[in-house]
Amino acid sequence: MPIRFRPATMNDLEDIVAVFLLCWRESYQGVLPQRLVDAMTDKEASDLWTRVLRESEPGDVIVAESAESAESSAATILGVARIAVGTGGQGSVHSLYVSPQTQGRGVGSQLLCTACDVLSASRVETAGLWVFQDNAPSIAFYRHHGWLPDGQTRVQEAFGEPEIRLGKTLRATAAKGATP
Repeated sequence: MPIRFRPATMNDLEDIVAVFLLCWRESYQGVLPQRLVDAMTDKEASDLWTRVLRESEPGDVIVAESAESAESSAATILGVARIAVGTGGQGSVHSLYVSPQTQGRGVGSQLLCTACDVLSASRVETAGLWVFQDNAPSIAFYRHHGWLPDGQTRVQEAFGEPEIRLGKTLRATAAKGATP
């Protein structure tokens, strides 16, 4: 399936929220406590992603999309990633969600690689991300791509569940400010 990666816009909000909620409600089912899954309402998700899209720098939210058919100009958002370039060669992958219907088909791997490429092009040398401690499928996915626990943990008040931090050294690229 051909996939295109591009910076997200406010026009993508509804599709991003739909992917996010599918992941939250399907992928997290049985992985996270039910109270946490249930707490993510449609309004919570919409408010969250509205804020993220408004506050992010252009290109910090990336969508993966695929044409529905060769004859159609409509596209379907398959996944979304949010990155941040910090200081001193540090960066972050704040979010990575792939529609459960397309998980296992390489969309997440390609989206993660694209996010890392954008970070690298912005002179980020090391990146980190947080994942729920009990989310074994996601931890395995990230470990497969070279992300390793760095010993840091946290519990965010909004979720009340332990998270672990994973880190990775990124390869440097010559271009600065490249976009997907």
